[in-house]
Amino acid sequence: MKKLNILFVASEVVPFAKTGGLADVAGALPKALKKLGHNIIVVMPRYYKINKSKLTHIPGALGVPMGPMGELWAGIYSSTLPNSEVPIYFIDYEKFFGRGGLYDENGQPYKDNENRFIFLSKSAFMLCKKLGFTPDIIHVNDWHTATMPLLSKTRFVYDFANTATVLTIHNLQHQGEFFKGAIDVLEVGWEHFNPMEFESHDVFNALKGGIAHADAVTTVSQKYAKEIQTKEFGFGLENHIQAHTAKLFGILNGVDYSEWNPSIDEAIAKKYDTNDMSGKKACKKALQKHFGLKIDENIPLIGFVGRFAEQKGIGLIAEIMHGLKDLDLQIVMLGTGEKWAEFFFSDQASKHKHKFGVHVGYSDILAHQIEAGSDLFLMPSLFEPCGLNQIYSLRYGTLPIVRATGGLDDTIENYDPKSSTCNGFKFYEASGHALYNTVKWAVDTYYNDKENFDKMRKRAMKMRFDWTKSAKSYEEVYKYALEKRGVKK
Repeated sequence: MKKLNILFVASEVVPFAKTGGLADVAGALPKALKKLGHNIIVVMPRYYKINKSKLTHIPGALGVPMGPMGELWAGIYSSTLPNSEVPIYFIDYEKFFGRGGLYDENGQPYKDNENRFIFLSKSAFMLCKKLGFTPDIIHVNDWHTATMPLLSKTRFVYDFANTATVLTIHNLQHQGEFFKGAIDVLEVGWEHFNPMEFESHDVFNALKGGIAHADAVTTVSQKYAKEIQTKEFGFGLENHIQAHTAKLFGILNGVDYSEWNPSIDEAIAKKYDTNDMSGKKACKKALQKHFGLKIDENIPLIGFVGRFAEQKGIGLIAEIMHGLKDLDLQIVMLGTGEKWAEFFFSDQASKHKHKFGVHVGYSDILAHQIEAGSDLFLMPSLFEPCGLNQIYSLRYGTLPIVRATGGLDDTIENYDPKSSTCNGFKFYEASGHALYNTVKWAVDTYYNDKENFDKMRKRAMKMRFDWTKSAKSYEEVYKYALEKRGVKK
C-alpha cells in the first residue's frame, strides 16, 4: 500500500511512562510501522516525572479549545522513540499532568480524568495543525483517546475530513465513565449522548462512543476480539460490540526482541541461548541468591511478574499458596497493587523464606532476571487481552503456566509429550483447584519428564512474535478504515 501519514496517540508510552501493556505497544508498534515506510508521529502527555531537560522544547504555545473551560494553553516538547527516528511529542500542561500518578494516586482515580484526556485528544489535533501534519490515519488507544474518532468528524472535521480512525482496545474493563457534562467539554452536541454512542446508564462512556465512531476497531489478540462479545468478558458492552463486529479485528501484539532476548540481555547474570543453556543455570542461581532462597539448580523455580490485581489471578494464587508450600518447588513474585495481596504474599515470604520470595514494587531489571532465572512462569489471569510476559518467557526458555484466555490461549499450546509444537501448560476453569493441579502437573513434568521438558524449553526459545507481522496486519486495518471512510490511497 502507499505510505501513510499516521498520528498515534496514547496516554502512556515506553520508556517514558508505563502502567501496563498499552505503553509497550505504543513504544514498539510505531517503530515497526516506520520500518514499513510510513510517516508516523506519536503524541502523549508530559507527566511531570518525565524529565523535560532530556526533551527538546518546541517554541510557541498550543491553544486548546475546551468548551465551557475556555481555551487552555499547553507547551510542547519532543524527542524520538529509543533506537528509532519516530518523533514523539509531549503535551505539557501542569494543571492536568503535573501530578504524582498517571491516572490515580493511592488507588483513587483523579476526579477530572475526563477533562485531562479530552485535553490530550484535542491537543493532538491542534498539534497536527501547528506542525502542518495531515494524517491519513489517526490511531487511538483505549478510553483515554477514544473521543478522537467523533472529534475528527465534528469539532475538527474541516481539517481532518479525509482522515480515517482506528481504535485499539487494550483492556475493555476500563471504559472511561464520567459525568455526562463531558459532552460540553467535547463541544460535539448533545445529540451524541444516546445509547448508540456515548450514553451508558445516564453516564458518559468514552470507550463506548469510540467503538461507535471509529472506522475500525482492533483488540490485541484474536481470542480477545471474540471474548469481548460475550457477557463474561464484555463488561456491559458486549451487545454494543456485537453491533460493530464487522469492523472488529484481532491482532496479536508483538515483542521487542532487542530488549527481551537472553543472548544480549545486559540485566541478567549470564547470557545464554539454545546452543548453550549454561547461562540459564547461572541466572537461576543468581535469582535464588537475590531472594534468599535455597540455592539448588534441581528444584523447579516458578516466577510471577505483574500487577497484584484480581484480573491477574492473584486471588487464585493466594487460594493455593498453602498447598504450594507442600510441593517441592520455589516461587518468586514481583509486583504491586491491591494492599491485601502485598501484605499476604509478603507474609508468606517471611514464613517460608527458603521457598517463597516477594518484591513489592516494580523493577525492570528484576523482571528480566525473573524471566531468565525461572523454570516456569505463572500467569493465571481471569482475562488477558494479549499478555506479553508469557511471550517474554518463551524467549527465555521459561515455560508459561497460563489460563486459556485471550492472548494467553492464542500463544500457548498445552503440553503433550507427543506434540512437536507445545510450549507450556494451561488450564481453563478460573479456580484455585484448576491452577493447583496445573502447577503440580508442570512440576511433575519438570522432575519426571526432563527430556521433553528441555525439548519444549528450546522449542519455546525459537518461537518469534515480532512486531513486523503485527504491523503488516495493522496496515490491512488502515486500508480497510480508509476504504470505509471513502478515501483512496
